[in-house]
Amino acid sequence: MRIATSQSFDRPASLMASLNSKADLLQTQIATTKKYSAPSDNASAYVQVQGLNRADANAAAYNDNVKLAQGILTQADGALANVETELQRAQELALQASNGTLTATDRATTAASLTAIIDGLLSIANATDARGQPVFGGATGDTAFVKNADGSITYAGTGQPSAIPIGDGDSVVPGVTGDRAFGDMFATLVALRDAVATGGEVPEGSLDGLKGSLDSVTSARASIGARGARLDLVYDRIADTKVANEEARSAIEGTDISASIAELQKTLTVLQATQASFTKLSGMSLFDYLR
Repeated sequence: MRIATSQSFDRPASLMASLNSKADLLQTQIATTKKYSAPSDNASAYVQVQGLNRADANAAAYNDNVKLAQGILTQADGALANVETELQRAQELALQASNGTLTATDRATTAASLTAIIDGLLSIANATDARGQPVFGGATGDTAFVKNADGSITYAGTGQPSAIPIGDGDSVVPGVTGDRAFGDMFATLVALRDAVATGGEVPEGSLDGLKGSLDSVTSARASIGARGARLDLVYDRIADTKVANEEARSAIEGTDISASIAELQKTLTVLQATQASFTKLSGMSLFDYLR
């Protein structure tokens, strides 16, 4: 019988090379926790992972925007809560001034208190957010309210403030314009203060005007609360999407460590057996083949 010596050596050598290559791949997958080390290893999987990575990048940007909008809305709500407190104090002063029993000193004190309230409210109304834009301003981003030479205070904004994108095709306006939030609040307060300071009668409709301003503030806070609740839902949705993307990414490119370790051990066992057989084979002489 003719013996092909080259075949006796080539087959186990080829098998050992294949087993070595497989062992190296498994070790790399275990070490990196990735099934693929290069796009060429699995082009389809690479495209899918890149799509998930882009989705995560977009989600991260939207998540930052949601946090920004939440911060601005929280600031606006806190400011409006302070406005409510000041307006309630102004109502008390208006009631005192309307009973007709105030002395000149009392009137001066009440007028000073109303001036302090007006100044405080003007400061609140012109607060700026984390972007440096007025919380209660309009589209231009300029100062929301201005104090005129005659002491009157007017709203200077126009249009709606810029919306913040929080998703594909989705956005939220993070503030409330001053004219909507406060109505004719400053006009009522200035007229009341001036009347008290000069000893005149409390302007008719002052109490109703202050109540109307309070109603406007309450309505604005309700709007802010609704948008805040919506942002909470968006925030949770983004978090859920991130988890889903991570699970999908892991399923596509992640290494099953337990399975890979078991497969590596199996491969190494076969490799060792093959090496032992090859070593024994390579040590045999022609006489050993013939006998």
